[in-house]
Amino acid sequence: MDKKKVLIITYYWPPAGGPGVQRWLKFVKYLPEFNIEPIVFIPKNPNYPIVDESLAAEVSKAITVIKHPINEPYKWAKFLSKKSSKTISKGIISDKKEQSFIERAMLYVRGNFFIPDARVGWVKPSVSFLLDYVEKENIETIVTTGPPHSVHLIGLQLKQKLGVKWIADFRDPWTTIGYHKQLKLTPASKAKHRSLENQVLNVSDQMIVTSFTTKKEFEKITNTPIEVITNGYDNETDVNFKMDSKFTLSHIGSLLSKRNPEVLWRVLSDLVTDYDGFSKEFQLNLIGSVSNKVLESLEGYSLIDYVVNVGYVSHKQAVEFQKKSQLLLLIEIDSEGTKCIIPGKLFEYMISNRPIIAIGPKDSDVEKIIKETNTGQYFNYYDYDSLKRIILDHFKAFQNKTLQSHPIGLQKYHRKALTESLANLL
Repeated sequence: MDKKKVLIITYYWPPAGGPGVQRWLKFVKYLPEFNIEPIVFIPKNPNYPIVDESLAAEVSKAITVIKHPINEPYKWAKFLSKKSSKTISKGIISDKKEQSFIERAMLYVRGNFFIPDARVGWVKPSVSFLLDYVEKENIETIVTTGPPHSVHLIGLQLKQKLGVKWIADFRDPWTTIGYHKQLKLTPASKAKHRSLENQVLNVSDQMIVTSFTTKKEFEKITNTPIEVITNGYDNETDVNFKMDSKFTLSHIGSLLSKRNPEVLWRVLSDLVTDYDGFSKEFQLNLIGSVSNKVLESLEGYSLIDYVVNVGYVSHKQAVEFQKKSQLLLLIEIDSEGTKCIIPGKLFEYMISNRPIIAIGPKDSDVEKIIKETNTGQYFNYYDYDSLKRIILDHFKAFQNKTLQSHPIGLQKYHRKALTESLANLL
């Protein structure tokens, strides 16, 4: 039986780094096992904020990848401010009080002149190219995955002009995501975002979301069927590692200004001061982009001497840190809008055999998964006493050489199992 052709339209693809690329890289890996032939459509000359060349090796040579040129405004923005352009393209936005005039101007232009996002210029040429390609290749189903949500506008137009089956995959929400409020949108721009979001939600045949909270949010504004397919973990990357000799707490990923868990810094500062032996063994690893505000907080709590600020590393190196660290930190912004965010790294954390310390808003989807899988503990931004007690318990287990996690029921989050759910929709 011939395999069913499915066109997948995505902006992020190797050599792009970061979590955005992993989801569909893994789906594409396993879809052929379910009698589906994925054809991937990507930009030819993208301006990826993070590059990880090691991920290119994971793309099967048997997969058809089509590339089409894109006009990237971030390339021109670099002439104004290379630093601001790079951080904004990563989604890192300074606090309002700390923003320079250039950063404020760039945010205004980004928010009001490029709707829904800076990749909107790719929509028209992509639609023109794909109208012929989809008909020529007899493709009956397309998938768009965002952000950037402009990718969904390609799907919208192909659906309207060709009548193909269209599945819209939302890795993050659209108008309710945290940084949306920081884009200095005019009332007209806000209305345009809502209108485009509404069209995508109601014209698509099927939606996929990565979290239970996002599903509830979208169900209020559309009758389109919605399926939750979370991110997940793949077969373990083969890395050579030796467990850290120190009591290392490692955070992997960006630590933005608003993702600054002062309750944790206070706990660690007090343990360094008050608990015998802790200061000699403790080390805090920060792997990824870290805002100046976070570093200033660590300085204020007299912790900076215990910090190893590693910066961005390849995915393989990140896995090595996950496996050799004593504890893994997962920090999310304390807001209603982040309850739906389930970072892709959570699932890799879960199979690392290291306990997770997660801090975020109450009743989040992350809290639900961590409790369900018994892979760590979840705290709110005000849980000083319980957080201190658990870290101290972990430190004692570290001293006794008994520190590890005891996960249950992880199999349903394997990328192959998740791809089977996707194949059923396709």
